[in-house]
Amino acid sequence: MPYTAYGQPGAGPYGQPPRRSTNGLAIGSLVSGIVCCLPPLGLILGLVALPQIKKKDQTGKGLAIAGIVLSALSCLLLVVGLATGGFGAALDGFKKGMDEAAAARSTFELRTGQCFSGDGKLDDYTTDVTVVDCARPHDGEVSGDFKVTGFDKWPGDDALDDLAGERCETVNGEYAMDTWGVPDGVWTFYYLPSRESWRAGDRMVTCVFASEKKKFSGSVRSDKTTLTAEQRFFLTVVNPIEAAVYEEPEDDPDEDFASNKEWAGELLKAIDEARSALGEHHWPGDSAAPVAALVKQLDTASKRWGALAAAADADAYWEKYDAAWDALPENLGAQARTALGLTGTPPAGEGGQA
Repeated sequence: MPYTAYGQPGAGPYGQPPRRSTNGLAIGSLVSGIVCCLPPLGLILGLVALPQIKKKDQTGKGLAIAGIVLSALSCLLLVVGLATGGFGAALDGFKKGMDEAAAARSTFELRTGQCFSGDGKLDDYTTDVTVVDCARPHDGEVSGDFKVTGFDKWPGDDALDDLAGERCETVNGEYAMDTWGVPDGVWTFYYLPSRESWRAGDRMVTCVFASEKKKFSGSVRSDKTTLTAEQRFFLTVVNPIEAAVYEEPEDDPDEDFASNKEWAGELLKAIDEARSALGEHHWPGDSAAPVAALVKQLDTASKRWGALAAAADADAYWEKYDAAWDALPENLGAQARTALGLTGTPPAGEGGQA
């Protein structure tokens, strides 16, 4: 028997007759029928609710009937869906949507080795990006990150940009040692803390390989986790030559002879260290002969670049310049790279990691 607000049985507030209660099972039946989660449950609840409503003089008959009808329709749709495969397709679509939603995150939450895509330009990928399988076309691949230190206050965008440019080149070089495996048009990129995020304690710079012109497929990762000891050794001693080549001064020897002479000396040093290390190392199987051939080419290159680095003036430098370039192996050991299981063809343009 219902109780009034004053705790007295039999009479409602202000002496009115007690209100009839609504059957809870009827409500549950309607809800189950509407949401279509467990249609058999809604059907059962509705059928049980009808005699209870009559026996207890409750309200909710319409709710129970509506729940029974909706649940019956849901059951029918479920049977049809299972028979035709439509239910499974819908479930797969729902799962895919959930996976994509779970993959969306801020660039500052990305982790090393993850590939991602976004809807805007790279500069706009500061909020939401979608993590994807690296085998699929994507805009960028995270190579690592580092924490900014040494600043007591916000250093400014320019200072952070200079720091990130230098540090991310190193991070990317360690992440993709097989530089020829980096597709044309893929460059070093990075995401910096903003002034606002800095105030909140953000000090992390995220380094990536990225392309603004077109998406690329496949991971560019070739580091100690993916390379063999022989592959790492070869790249460790040969990559400095490639890196030194890209450091040639913009001003020619007539304008800045000292810088060009210094650069020639740095490239000579890289050549000498590589030919010495390659010659002293034991190379297994099919890699021995092509590596030995590369060493001979580097011996000749060492002599020519030595002469260039020893030039007394700009005129003498120009006289030795072409001969030095002609002696430097253009492909830096393509056959040796192939024999070692590395990328044997350089990128078509200058988009690879230098």
